[in-house]
Amino acid sequence: MMQKHIQHLYWRASFGIDVKQIKSLKSTSKLKIVSKLIADSTEFKNLELDLSEFDEIKYKTNKELRGKFSEEELQKFKNRRNKKVRDLNYAWIDKLGESKALLREKMTLFWANVFVCRDNDIFFIQNYNNTLRKNALGDFRVFVKEVAKQPSMLKYLNNKQNKKKKPNENFARELMELFTLGVGNYTEQDIQESARAFTGWSYKNNGDFYLQKSQHDFDEKTFFGQTGNFDGDDIIDIILEQKQCARFICDKVYRYFINPKVDEKRLEEITNIFYKDYNISTLMEYIFTSKWFYDDENIGVKIKSPIELLVGIQKVVPVTFDKKQQLNYLQKMMGQTLLYPDNVAGWKGGKSWIDSNTLMFRMKLPSLLLNNAVINLEEKGEFEDSFGQYYKVQKQRNKYLKITKNWESFDNKYQDLTAEELKDFLILSKLDKDTATFLENLEIKSNRNFCVQLMSIPEYQLC
Repeated sequence: MMQKHIQHLYWRASFGIDVKQIKSLKSTSKLKIVSKLIADSTEFKNLELDLSEFDEIKYKTNKELRGKFSEEELQKFKNRRNKKVRDLNYAWIDKLGESKALLREKMTLFWANVFVCRDNDIFFIQNYNNTLRKNALGDFRVFVKEVAKQPSMLKYLNNKQNKKKKPNENFARELMELFTLGVGNYTEQDIQESARAFTGWSYKNNGDFYLQKSQHDFDEKTFFGQTGNFDGDDIIDIILEQKQCARFICDKVYRYFINPKVDEKRLEEITNIFYKDYNISTLMEYIFTSKWFYDDENIGVKIKSPIELLVGIQKVVPVTFDKKQQLNYLQKMMGQTLLYPDNVAGWKGGKSWIDSNTLMFRMKLPSLLLNNAVINLEEKGEFEDSFGQYYKVQKQRNKYLKITKNWESFDNKYQDLTAEELKDFLILSKLDKDTATFLENLEIKSNRNFCVQLMSIPEYQLC
């Protein structure tokens, strides 16, 4: 398999690949490489923090807590709980870069931006994250039903307030608009009727799902032309009967894993595959083994998300944050903080990652992480700016990061590469004329130095 194609596959299926792995795979067939990626993701470990410090308040009602603890004590618990959610964020980023189950972790990140949810309860949001991980390559039908019954989702979209005499339509609407069908592929009546089917869906203090029968509407509902005594599971089954559901999900998969510009013929092709049985693993294997997936038009055309950029750099040169909260700061600066989506629509992706406030910061990120550079909070620029303009920006308001770099790991893998080989490894997209001129005139002092320079050019923003 060609080096370029291996790199393309591993950027799409994970967060890049090191040069030693590429050398070991060059003589391996595409089918075997993809099969191993999937096989390695069959077994996985949940992401679990030590939460024993909360044992005395775990799963207790607000009434029980107020009867046992003062308001000051409860506020301290709340602060510690919020800190644990941030700790989960940091642990997740570590797992994205270190897990053997590469494809499962990449899929988990993808699904987190499909089934968007936010919760400050560390027990519930940790379980939600692991629900995404467990189902990431499984049966989409099962996946949707499990997500719908998660306490974090029931809270986030107000289904706990969805009662028989006064239905709350929030979850039912977002289920169709954002999770399964897309705008314009259902009616207001469908929303109203399906909301009735989800009435009484709730959860116990320990997070277990249960049906509050006194609040459930057991009468007949008419949904997508079908009439019956439907509950929430029935509604999801009917939604998945619509081919539009398969197409909607495949459109998201196409833009994320293949190309932001959708080829309608190929979209229809993968939709037909997915619609047969809604098996996610089968869909991804079909995509990654298709000849057209490796067409030049699909390589180096996707703007890396902030998390892809951050994790990708760390796979080349491992780093450790001496102050973990600075990792949170970097995410905020680039517009993608794991577990903290802006709204239920999630991150837009694509060119939305690049604006006047983020471009220069993203291009400086390698120096921040690897060269002890300082953060300039005033840097601005457009994606279309020439590379030369980047260096004309004035520096004000600096911020230092405390990071331990493992350059020895980099040297072990990359020190014997020529400058051209290192460039071909790190850069997948075609070089802009301005960038090419810059690199030609660059004095290369070492592969370490050249690595940082390559990661700082606009083309490294693409994969």
